[in-house]
Amino acid sequence: MNVRAIEHVGITVPDMEEATRFFVDAFGAEKLYDMLDEPLGGPEVEAGLGVPPGALITVIRMLRLGNGPNLELFSYSGVQQAQPVVPSDFGIQHICIYVDDIDVAASRLEKAGGILLSRPGVLPGGDAGSGNRYVYTRTPWGSTIELVTYPSAQAYERHTHLRRWRPLPTGPNDYENQAE
Repeated sequence: MNVRAIEHVGITVPDMEEATRFFVDAFGAEKLYDMLDEPLGGPEVEAGLGVPPGALITVIRMLRLGNGPNLELFSYSGVQQAQPVVPSDFGIQHICIYVDDIDVAASRLEKAGGILLSRPGVLPGGDAGSGNRYVYTRTPWGSTIELVTYPSAQAYERHTHLRRWRPLPTGPNDYENQAE
């Protein structure tokens, strides 16, 4: 088996156009394509995705986001839907987007309709390092997104040769303090 990376993250949204605008305005996402020519549902879809009877996928849209995984947005109809999970719920509870300037990214997210749950703060513990920061946020429909930046080596790097995946550097000073 050769695992290379996460290819995409799927997010169910209540309004496809609002969600697309949010990801474009907040993160510069690019709309690549809509996957369906007509709604998709029925017993095979219900069984294959583990969704309730009557669930109908009305739109699937693929977005490109920087040099990380793509975002696949889903819009459903025909079934009652629960509120988005919060970090204390079981299951996949947030996505994290790496940004170069967390203050600018946080401001842009707010202008796009997102909510900051706090101001950007210093990354603790194994993630600590000069300028390494994070903030948790919410989309307009309530999904949790973490913004993170770690331009310096992280504290855990002193104790192991193993390294987390990180986005490709974009400039000559990126990762200048990174441990080898």
